[in-house]
Parts: sequence; structure tokens; C-alpha cells
Amino acid sequence: MNKHVAIFAIALAVTGGCKPERARVPVGNARLPAGPDDEEGSPAGGFTNGVVTATSQAAADAGSRVLAAGGNAVDAAATVQFMLNVVEPQASGLGGGGFIMIHIADEDRTYVIDASEKAPAAAAADMFVSQPDAEVRGSSGSIVGVPGTLKGIATALNKWGTISVEEALAPALAAAEHGIRVHPMLAEDIRGGRLDHEIGAAAYDEARNVFRPDDTPLVDGGELVQPDLARTLRLIGDRGPSVFYDCSDSAGIANAIVEAQMATREVNPDGVGRMTCEDLKNYDVVVRNPLVRTYRDYTVVTTPPPSSGGVALLQMLGVLERFSIGDEDLGPMSSQTLNLMQEAMRQAYADRGLWLGDPDVTRIPLAGLLSDSYLQLRSEAIELGVRMPQVVAGDPRPFDPTFKPTGMIAPVTGDGRGGTGHTTHFNVIDGKGNMVSWTSTISSAWGSGLMVPGYGFMLNDSLGNFNHRPTVSDNPAALDPGANDPGPNKRPLSSMAPTLLLADGEPLAAYGAAGGATILSTMLSITLDLVDQGMTLDEAVTAPRLTLQSGSATAVTGIEPGLMLDTLEPLRKLGYSFDLVFKLGAAQIAVLFPETGESYGVADPRRIGGVAGPRE
Repeated sequence: MNKHVAIFAIALAVTGGCKPERARVPVGNARLPAGPDDEEGSPAGGFTNGVVTATSQAAADAGSRVLAAGGNAVDAAATVQFMLNVVEPQASGLGGGGFIMIHIADEDRTYVIDASEKAPAAAAADMFVSQPDAEVRGSSGSIVGVPGTLKGIATALNKWGTISVEEALAPALAAAEHGIRVHPMLAEDIRGGRLDHEIGAAAYDEARNVFRPDDTPLVDGGELVQPDLARTLRLIGDRGPSVFYDCSDSAGIANAIVEAQMATREVNPDGVGRMTCEDLKNYDVVVRNPLVRTYRDYTVVTTPPPSSGGVALLQMLGVLERFSIGDEDLGPMSSQTLNLMQEAMRQAYADRGLWLGDPDVTRIPLAGLLSDSYLQLRSEAIELGVRMPQVVAGDPRPFDPTFKPTGMIAPVTGDGRGGTGHTTHFNVIDGKGNMVSWTSTISSAWGSGLMVPGYGFMLNDSLGNFNHRPTVSDNPAALDPGANDPGPNKRPLSSMAPTLLLADGEPLAAYGAAGGATILSTMLSITLDLVDQGMTLDEAVTAPRLTLQSGSATAVTGIEPGLMLDTLEPLRKLGYSFDLVFKLGAAQIAVLFPETGESYGVADPRRIGGVAGPRE
């Protein structure tokens, strides 16, 4: 059987022998836009010159037009990111950061651009200790990290694109200037609490003036015009990305960023931002090597630290591989499968809570965390039909040649730092087989709630992903590296996990998700559903999800509607408890058939979503 045609066709049981091969074609009901001769869409056919999947149809369409005009996947992805700042300003944009995975077909090589936000040079480990209230802390200027999105776009285009930054932002500029139709999710978020703070303060009032003109929130179907954002995009197009990072530039963008993050809540005098012009000037992205690990007959290529998403995904897959997931008793949404998944999640979140942070600042036992021997040890602790009373971080140091395992580690259970987040994810595949998987964010909905006056973009609250209180400890009975404590020029831990799936070395799928700390569990669910459970793309994306983000004995599992009582009741008897969550994240998948050149895509209806691609 040809694996490239039946993409996720083979699942091997590590215990209990091998399963028979099963033909799985996960694109049969992929949700595609209407073709010229098919008003209802064309589920049986693919796009012939690439595909774009995004949380917005307008953004997907903008990227598709770039592909149709001869641009490559990087060109289209840059265009999508600019457009998302216009149509989803509450989720990502110039004031945020992200991770960009790029596969270049001619080189047969994959790169990761780390464009995540950084703490300013004046950051300190205890900088948030005096700010105990999460909402107050998250809507004060000190929570703002130095933005990286624009540098990420520029780096991607300079290294692998064929168009300029000015060309990539042109559709977004036109949309900001002439207006867009407000979509339901934006209308809902405009009523959110992050825009309610500090009436009369310029940086707080700015976003309200745009999205709630005359104190009247824009509604679904209304028109949104963003002249200040259009001005910023025009300045970037005319003068280059340096205009954003250089306080000496007369355009004034950089100075305005520094001034805006000086704002703080009246009840939080310690919340004044610490970012300076030097921090903006010195910011740069890092091009990193991806993490790579096999799972069944496939190769998973994903994101390295300072994102925890890729590490966690590979760990969870590693500990679950010995189980016959996909067999009759371990089918999709069965209580037995969900039992195993939750225990794997608890282990991954616990390890995340102790060991992961910015690798440029903190030594991370990455080789140990992903070693076969360590994962086998963690896997042996999981028993089908059992909920472990408490799961704490493991000790990967004996399995990592760069570490000497001296002293006992702290009993960390993890806490799912990062919440549900907002964020956005999109994928692009072009006709030559280049792929981009890009997760982008300003962290919470509306970020810090601070909009740069006169320039029309929101500033992130990404430093909230650091530990609230420093955890570093050299107690030999409870060592803690404080890997994610705040620090000068340090990047906070992220959950983002843009990922590629390969078979026989051929990239087949680009996928990822939004949703803050829930990204880890969403990515596990989708990977298992595609590789082991034989689901179609559409089934894998729309299936109900769960997330368990702590190893503590009292941790509660978040579940979406759709998980049946007869599935949950056996899990309750094992000791799990549940809390209903309306939506967990939003995933996007794009798939390429190398032999036919056809591409398919699915966008998550949890965030409306859009799929587009050029047709011959």
C-alpha cells in the first residue's frame, strides 16, 4: 500500500503484535471552499498549487492570492500574518510574537524561526511578586514583552521569500484602510473585560476608541476601519521593518511602544513597563533546529524550547507508543484511550513546570527529556485503568550526557501556565512542496489591553507566561532550576507547537493549534486521531477535546461538549473529575499528496476558520 496516497495508513501496536494495514484517506470530507462549478464545495478534490488554512477566511484568501500569483509558501504566510493583524487584532499582530516552522523542499530541510517576545534588560526574577492579581498584572505595562512578529516576518522573507515586506503587507494595508466586516468572534471579544480598564488613560482608551466607538461595541457584520494601523503598515512598507524597532526614526513607532508600556493600572504602581529603546533596538529572532522524533511509521518535526509544546508532544507520543491505541478497546473517545491520554498529559505538564524555559538563558536537559530510556521509564508508570494519585516531574538528568544528577529535584506537578489563551495558527503549502506552519500570538485576548496610541496595534501580555514568583532553589533536597523565572532578555515559556508530519522523509502535513496551555493536549489529540485512530482531517479537527494540565491529585480535566456520559462515568470511577469548557483551542491542518501534488486543508470551526488555494 502506498503511504503517500493513504497518508495515515499504518498504525503498529508496540504491545500485542502488529495490526493489519488499514487504508485511511483522511481527506475524504475535508471542508473546502466552493469551486467554480460546485456551490457546495468539492470534498473529493484538492487544490493543485498549494493550500492555506487559517482562522480567518479573509486571511486564507489573501495567502491564496499570493500563491496564485507565483509566490511561495513563505510569501503567502507573511501575507496571512499581516492580514490577521487586521481581521483578528485581538489574537495576534505586530505587538506580539510567535514561532514559524518552515520546510524548504529544495533543501529538504526544516527551520524554526523563534520570533517570541523577550523580557527587557531590566527584568528581574521577582518583578511580578508585588502584583498578585492576575487580571491587574496582565493589563499593566510591565507584562509587555519586546515584540518579535515583524522581525520574524522580515527574517522569513529575507531568507526564503520572493516578495518584499511591502508587497506582503499590501493586502492588510488595504483592508485596514478601507475596512473589514466584523466577524462573530471579533464581535464577541470586543465585549471582553480586557478592554474595560482605566477609563481616561490614553493607552487604554485607544483600543476602546477603535473597537467601541462612542462607547458602542462593534457588532457582528459591522464595519471596522483602522486608519492608525494602516498608517503603521504604510510606514513599515515605505521605510522597512527597522522603523518599528528604532527610536531614532522620525516615524515615532518605537518611541510610542516604549511610552505605551509605561501605562499601568491605578491599583498597580509596580506595573510600569521596563522596556527601553535599547531593548527594541537589540531584539532579534533566533533560527533554531526543530525537534524530531519518530512515532509509529511517521516522523514528527516540531518546535523546540523556549516553546514547551513540541517537547510535550514528543514526550506524550513517546510514552503512549507502547499501547495499542486504535485497537477496538482503545478507539477514539473511549474511556480507556482518554485514561491513557490524561496520564500522559499529567506527566508532560509536570516536566514542563520544572525543566522548560529559555534555552539561551537556562540549561535544559532536553536530550534527557526526549531520550528513549527516560520516556520508557515514564511510560512504565502509566497503567491502563489507573489514575495515578499524583504525578510529579521526572528526573531526566541521568539520561542527559550534559548533566550531572546531583541532589533531589523538587516535587513539581505543573500548573498549566498560560491558560486557554487566544493566539492563532495557520499553515501554507505551495505547489513546490514548501511548507509553513506558524503559530502567532499577543497571548491573552487583546494582549495587555494596551494599544499603541496613533499606531493602531495591541501590545502583548506574554511576560505573564513567566513564573509569577521565582521558583529557583538550590536546596539539595528539592532542587529547582527556576527555568521559567523572569530574567533580563529572557523569553517566557510558550505552549506553541507548529508541527510537520513526515513519512519516508516526505513532508505530508503541516498542523498546529491555538489555545495557550491547552495547545499541548490539542496537538496530542489530533496526532493520535490521524495516525492511530484513522480519522479524516475533518473528524480529527472537530472531535471533542479534553485537557488535563497538572499532575496534582486534585487537578480537574477540562472537557468540551460532545464527550458522552458513558465515556466519562468510568473515568470518574477512576478518580478523574471534569469541568465543562465550551471550546478548547483551534486547530488547522494542511496536507500534501506528494505523488499527485494535490493539497487539502481543514480549518477549525471553533474559530470560524478558512481554507483557500489556487486552482488551475
